[in-house]
Amino acid sequence: MVEKRFLKEVMNISIPVALQSMLQSSFSMIDQVMVGQLGDQSVAAVEIASKPGFIYAFLISAISTITAIMTSQYIGKNNREAEEKTLCINLLVMFIVGSCFLLAFSIFRDSFISLFSNDHPVEQRGIEYLQVIVLTFIPLGICNILSVPLRCHNHSMWPLYIGIFTALVNTFFNFCLIFGHFGAPALGVQGAAIASVISQMVGAFLTLVCVYKLYGRINISLGLDQKGYQQYFKMLLPIAFSECLWAVGQSVNTYVYGHMGTNELAGMSLTGAIQGLTIGALSGLAQAAGILIGKRLGRNEYDEAYSESIRICEFGFIGSVVLSLMIVLLRSSYVGVFQVSPSAKSIGEKILLVFAFLMPAKVLNMILGGGVIRSGGKTKYIMMIDILGTWFIGVPLAVFTGLFLKLSIVWVYLILSQEEMVRLLLTAYMFRSRKWMNTIS
Repeated sequence: MVEKRFLKEVMNISIPVALQSMLQSSFSMIDQVMVGQLGDQSVAAVEIASKPGFIYAFLISAISTITAIMTSQYIGKNNREAEEKTLCINLLVMFIVGSCFLLAFSIFRDSFISLFSNDHPVEQRGIEYLQVIVLTFIPLGICNILSVPLRCHNHSMWPLYIGIFTALVNTFFNFCLIFGHFGAPALGVQGAAIASVISQMVGAFLTLVCVYKLYGRINISLGLDQKGYQQYFKMLLPIAFSECLWAVGQSVNTYVYGHMGTNELAGMSLTGAIQGLTIGALSGLAQAAGILIGKRLGRNEYDEAYSESIRICEFGFIGSVVLSLMIVLLRSSYVGVFQVSPSAKSIGEKILLVFAFLMPAKVLNMILGGGVIRSGGKTKYIMMIDILGTWFIGVPLAVFTGLFLKLSIVWVYLILSQEEMVRLLLTAYMFRSRKWMNTIS
């Protein structure tokens, strides 16, 4: 009975989250296929211009993680006042971060794009895309932060329904604005960015409506005491720092790929959507781990938290093996739908094969590092592991193998991705030590 109840709780959170993530990735895949009809240069341009949003998304993910840690533990304590304060504080932090990103990449967009490519058409299209896509930052943050309390209160289906609707809105406007259908202007990559802005604004509005339905009128308050703010920033800063450094590290890898050639960058970008789709299929397990284990820690049920963490990791490993086999079997069919050069298709297919091999390690890192260990609020442990993996292993190997040894992009990706194996070993050791278990005050 206990096992069935636990499985039901995991499924109630993880399945809607996974479906929403997969939905977003699948529509991103459709976006990519649409942009892919414009050729290698447009694909490469969007890959580069998406990097600020990529970095921002990871910072917002950090704030969402803190929101989940605090909300789930306060639900476990039945402390509604602290729960509402948590929501207000994290929304404020998101607005500050989002505004800074919007201003920075509006002012310095030309300089940023020129860092990654010396191909003039690629630079021009990248600038066109970036000057519009920055407007998604604030609504994206609203959706991410406010979806957390909905899931913590067992309403995971609400963000899923919103995700379905906004994805359809995005695809419709992509179809209209990229190619000029239904009387709309054919704007190419800039049309794709405008479609994203419209859909994110719709999503933010609908999420606000759902939160109002859940809470009613929320008492706007930032009134934590000194100890409360110290505890908050002690949790937030390590995870925000590590997420930012990880995202910047991925941008360094893109810099390496971009200087290996447009075909190489296009081939790598083809794999982004399918990677997001398959990882997204299991991302709900990380969310479920963070919420369910957080509630256990809030009630000081440490042994139950540890054993349930192991069960969720088992689910993730089995799922990752199944999805890896699917990627291996279907990779040729996937890259075949893109209107890019044969060279870019070949590169994309080989990179997917490497990704399939690494996927189980990536998923376990996501569940343990992104869900279980962070649920106790001691985020400095994951920060140290992430910095070691990204900046002492991944980035140096990317620069050395790509720019100095000038190996093929497939070998560069395989070698730098060994950081996942190192990260997994360290994370597993930290998990077994139980030092991450903590109940926040």
